[in-house]
Amino acid sequence: MPERSITPLIVIALLLGTILALRSLNSPPSETSVPVLPAAVLVPDMVPLVTGNEPIAEIFTKAGCAVCHIVPGIPGADGRVGPPLLLATTGPARLADPAYRGHAKTVHDYVIESVIEPGLFVVPGYPSGTMPTWYGAKLSALALEKISSYLERQGAAAVQ
Repeated sequence: MPERSITPLIVIALLLGTILALRSLNSPPSETSVPVLPAAVLVPDMVPLVTGNEPIAEIFTKAGCAVCHIVPGIPGADGRVGPPLLLATTGPARLADPAYRGHAKTVHDYVIESVIEPGLFVVPGYPSGTMPTWYGAKLSALALEKISSYLERQGAAAVQ
């Protein structure tokens, strides 16, 4: 007879264990648990190169502009892969160029457009496909605004 009284206790214990296990799957996390974020949220590709809160020279340096372009007033910005960024001088001519396929109406907007969609206009004498297409996703809106504001004021006189 003792065996028969133990069997229902085992069945009840198993049922209670199963119910508790199922409840813990559906219960909200406790305050002490650490939330698990999807891996995509933490991917380095999602982290901007610059936020725009940095000084202008640091924005150009961290963004890598100085590697490929001459940028007046930015130490070490003496790259020769891309055109010199003398947009106060060259910007209006680029906007008027018949080969220009963009939508910018101002030099300021042209700079932003050139970073976000570099294939819309390739400066004659420079190879197409050199400007990385992912830059627009790696620079914050504030950084792009500061870059554009700075470059629209830079002309040939700044280099001399």
